[in-house]
Amino acid sequence: MVMARLAKLKLSMSISIFLVFFIFALFLAAIMYIFQLPLIFAVVGSLLFILFEYLIGPEIVKASTRLRYLKPGENPWLESTVKELAEKSGIPTPKLAIVPDETPNAFVFGRTRKDATLAVHEGLLKQLNKEEIRGVIGHELGHIKHRDFLVMTALSAIPLIAYMVARLSFEAVRFARPSKKDKGAAIYAALAAAAVIGYIVYIISLLCVMRTSRLREHYADAYSAYVTQNPRSLESALAKITYGLSLSPKPPHGARTLYIGDPALAKQECQNIIRRKEEYDLDRDGVLDERELELAMEKEAKSTWTRINTWFSTHPPTFQRILLLREIEREMETGRFTSKRIYAHI
Repeated sequence: MVMARLAKLKLSMSISIFLVFFIFALFLAAIMYIFQLPLIFAVVGSLLFILFEYLIGPEIVKASTRLRYLKPGENPWLESTVKELAEKSGIPTPKLAIVPDETPNAFVFGRTRKDATLAVHEGLLKQLNKEEIRGVIGHELGHIKHRDFLVMTALSAIPLIAYMVARLSFEAVRFARPSKKDKGAAIYAALAAAAVIGYIVYIISLLCVMRTSRLREHYADAYSAYVTQNPRSLESALAKITYGLSLSPKPPHGARTLYIGDPALAKQECQNIIRRKEEYDLDRDGVLDERELELAMEKEAKSTWTRINTWFSTHPPTFQRILLLREIEREMETGRFTSKRIYAHI
């Protein structure tokens, strides 16, 4: 069963990757046809760009987050917990790093499983208890287990290339003057067509990448429940992370697909609830208790606007993630949950 579910994850990932690259291949063919250039130039250029992003990506993450690698023995509990869960997962123990950020968040990045880094924010260590941090660690190790960060690095380059082509073509159209001469008119039309096609491909490929990103979060959540044997700890952690991120005045980080929680989505989720606080405050005591907040999140998650907005989100709504973990928790209580059913509820 677990192999079947992993096969389903790989199939879904493969379909998304195929769609992205197929659409992108058609895009390159169309652009090269418009400009009457050999297709091989575009293919080689795109591959070099993806390779460049793969090689330089980890360095950009390090520099932009200002993370600091832990020295051996600096945080014995965190080091031993990561080592224990990594050994249980059958993966190399990742390097540990601390990000000087007061928001509760964590992420993994790297080029291979062997050189992966697990980075946690200072805010996560301060605002979450040890069991909740353990749940977050299990989630991040799930990403390493599934090689998600490698897939997302390759996929994310495609919309970026399409956007760059579209933007450059659009800017060229803005500053170019239509010419009545045949050659000038043809170049102007080609640039306009490239801009339109580029933006269309950018949106479609971005939707495919976002879908893959949301799916990988669900699988990492389920894996955390299995490896820690405590889905409730991640449930609690996700609630605290969402609330904590919603209070942050900082703009979302450019690499937010890497994080366990998306600040942009967290702000949207909590702001909608706060805006309609009186409606969700059932006992009229001026405070949303745990049950009222749960009902509010459930109702918000079912709204048409939220569902549409989720298409452009890197993460599933928090309530959907918590529901999955509660299903797993109920099965664990019956004693029927085994390693063969890790992904049975996705």
